[in-house]
Parts: sequence; C-alpha cells; structure tokens
Amino acid sequence: MQTSSSTSNTVLSTSNLATTSLPAGLPLPPGSWLGMLGGGQLGRLFCMEAHALGYKVCVVDPDKNSPAGNIADKHICADYLDDAALTELARLCPAITTEFENVPAAALERLAKKRFVSPSAACVAIAQDRIAEKKFFNGAGIATAPYAAIESANIIPSLDLIMYPGILKTARMGYDGKGQVRVASRLELAMAWANLKQVPCVVEKRLDLAKELSVVVVRGADAQTVAYPPSENIHVDGILARSMHPAQVDATLATKAVDSARALANAMQYVGVLCIEFFVLGDGSLVVNEMAPRPHNSGHYSIDACYCSQFEQQVRAMAGLPLGSTELHSPAVMLNILGDAWANGEPDWAFVLRNPNAKLHLYGKESARPGRKMGHITVVGVDAQQVADAIALHLKLAQVNAQQ
Repeated sequence: MQTSSSTSNTVLSTSNLATTSLPAGLPLPPGSWLGMLGGGQLGRLFCMEAHALGYKVCVVDPDKNSPAGNIADKHICADYLDDAALTELARLCPAITTEFENVPAAALERLAKKRFVSPSAACVAIAQDRIAEKKFFNGAGIATAPYAAIESANIIPSLDLIMYPGILKTARMGYDGKGQVRVASRLELAMAWANLKQVPCVVEKRLDLAKELSVVVVRGADAQTVAYPPSENIHVDGILARSMHPAQVDATLATKAVDSARALANAMQYVGVLCIEFFVLGDGSLVVNEMAPRPHNSGHYSIDACYCSQFEQQVRAMAGLPLGSTELHSPAVMLNILGDAWANGEPDWAFVLRNPNAKLHLYGKESARPGRKMGHITVVGVDAQQVADAIALHLKLAQVNAQQ
C-alpha cells in the first residue's frame, strides 16, 4: 500500500539536531573551490548544483572528454593516484569528494592529510569490498541475505546446501550486474568461481523477492542527517531501469528502511550522500543488499520532485552547510536511458517531451553503446503509475521513430 503524504512526512522526518561541531575551515563560502574525483554523470550533476550555489569545481578524471570535466571550472586530466594531480587538487580545493566508489581509497587517504574529504577513505573502502560490506551490515545489526565469503577452493565443499540456489558475486569492482553469476549447486559454484579467475567473491542465497527499495540518506559533518523517502526500483539485466516515488510500501516498512539507512550512516560516521539498497522479501521482511557511498541513480528523481536534490545535498555536506529538505513535493517516476536507444540513430526527444511533465537529462557522453547510461527522464504527476506507463511508451516510440 502507498503511504500517504502526511504519513511519509512524519515517518521520514527531514532532519535531526546536529550533535558535532564542524571541522575547522567549514562552512565554505560561495566562491570556494570544491574537488571531485571522477568525471562521470554523477560528477556532472554535482557540478551543476555546485555552480547554482556559487561554488567552483575542480575535477580529476583520466578521460579528457569526461561528462563532468567538460563543465567543471577546471579539469585535471590524470590518473586518480597521480602525485601532481592530487597535489594540485589539494592546493586548490579545501573540500573534496568522489562520484564513484571505485576511486582508489589511497587517493582519498592522501588528500585527507591536508583537506576535508567526504566520504572518508574508510567508508569508501567498505563499499569497495562486498565481504567487508556484508560484515559491516551484520555488525551494525542490519540483516542481509545468508552469504559466505569465497576466497579459497576449500570453502565450496563445506557450504551448507541451503545456500543454493545462490548468486556468486565478485567482492570488488562489481556494479550494474557485472561480475555476478547464478549458481544452483556446488559444482556450478566451483565452475563459476573458476570462470571469475578465482578472485575473492561472496555467494548469496537467492531469496523470494517482492520488491527492491533504496534509501538515500545524507549526513553532514556536524552529524545532522536527512533521508529521502524510499524508492521502489526495477532492474533489467542488473541495471536500474525504473524508480517509482513514493514506493508502494506501507509506512512501517518505509520507516524501517529509513531507520536502517540512518543507522548505517551513523555507524560509519559517514559524511555525504549515501544510498542503501534493500530487498523486500515475499514474507514482508527487509534485508539490506548493498550500499553506494555517493549519490545514486535511484535518487535522480530528487532533482525534479524534491525541494532539495541529492546533488545539492552533496554540495551542502562537503561545504559544511545546513542540509536541505528531502520532502517529495510530487510523485514521480525516473526512467534510465541506455545506449541501446541509439541503435538506429538519435531518439526522437521532441516526441518524448510532448509529455509536458517530462524532464529530460542527458549526460553529455560522446558515444552510446548498449548498457551505457546516457541520461534519464523524470516525469512528475498525480499518478506515479500513469506517468511510468507514459514515459515507457514514449521511449519505445522514440526508438521506433529513430528507425524510420
């Protein structure tokens, strides 16, 4: 059942009182430089919000045509561990963040010796390793699916048969369904692990899933926290296809998801934007899946449907400013646009935008390829299901038009 707006505003309180003083040098006034490791679409959307608040942005990314680097005030085209690049970034920017979790933690550690870095290298390191991540979740008292770490061949014969069917996932560098294999037996697990070059992995028991949810929570350097209402997500081939807002869940489950996300952010003493992904099981229970130490695809709707977007919150958190409202002022649906839509030419965006409530966001990437995130569309409206159906039809027709 869908929570009413009055219930959501009560359950998902937008802030709590700060309990910690700000680090030295914060808050940063407009005109200050903010540093960003990573030049993808998340960095690009961050740059837009930083500019709106009057800040300058310096991006470090090895791609000379990165989406964020193309609109940043300064783009240092270099590897994330390049000494000269990190020295220049630290010289220019009193506060530094990252737009993706696979930036080397060593780079964040080095920068933190001189500058305010959020999130910390320790927080990012947890998210970079599924084994460490699962241990952290369980240690914080948040339930996960049953799992086992696979770091040697000796583990596989000893696994309980209740672990099957399962999903084998690489411990590191996995995202958007990459590095994941379904397994139904010990033999399949052994073969799948061999095909993954026997790198450290986790195997998780496949559960009876009813829904997938995510919660974007923001924690400031002063320990103030805000949380967005849960998003209901639909994935196709491991990639987020659509997010519905608000999620079609009851208030009790929404509260549990938000409380769990807040608890994890506080347990890490996290600073910045953090997304926690959850599974809702067939029996109505909730387990945590994984986390992303950055703004998240499922939170993109906040640009158009909330008073303060997740990217503005990222700017506020790293600049030491008070956090903004997370209230959803309109129901919305967000649909990812993948490179597949360009298979027969440029999609007919004018046709898509005939829906007056549709907001198109393209990421400025030079080339489209299947599975690559090229942009998204958010539709705000009275009935979230109606706008979801409308935008799905628009994209389908846009592709058909491109073929003609």
